[in-house]
Amino acid sequence: MATQAQIEQQESSNASASASAKPGLRKPVFTKVDQLKPGTGGHTLTVMVLNFNTVLQKDRRSVSQHLRPTRIAECLIGDETGTIIFTARNDQVDLMKAGTTVILRNAKIDMFKGSMRLAVDKWGRVEVTEPAEFAVKEDNNLSLVEYELVNVAEE
Repeated sequence: MATQAQIEQQESSNASASASAKPGLRKPVFTKVDQLKPGTGGHTLTVMVLNFNTVLQKDRRSVSQHLRPTRIAECLIGDETGTIIFTARNDQVDLMKAGTTVILRNAKIDMFKGSMRLAVDKWGRVEVTEPAEFAVKEDNNLSLVEYELVNVAEE
């Protein structure tokens, strides 16, 4: 027959084993702009907004009362390794002011006319943070690199 101390020790070891088996929140792994590749996602970056250009501003309320206006802006963002164009949508547009430092969480690479664009969809987040301590490397714009779709024949 087990003593009370042995039972308590067994219960505490079971509790710690089940707690360590549960998937918790992972610490974000920050990516640098020059590490971004086509077709990838789940990136967390700290970047500075260099410039901002409104591309689309549609007021769809004339069609229906329930539709929100659509706003899209292209922002040149970057860090100490390079720059890329970020496509900001709707509420994200308000956060992307020139000179602002933002953290992009769960960002993904979209391809647009053969070049990379960074975007954050509904599963990600854009948050303004403290001003960056880095100088942006503006001569390495990843959005200027043109990619070509190549079909690989299986043998």
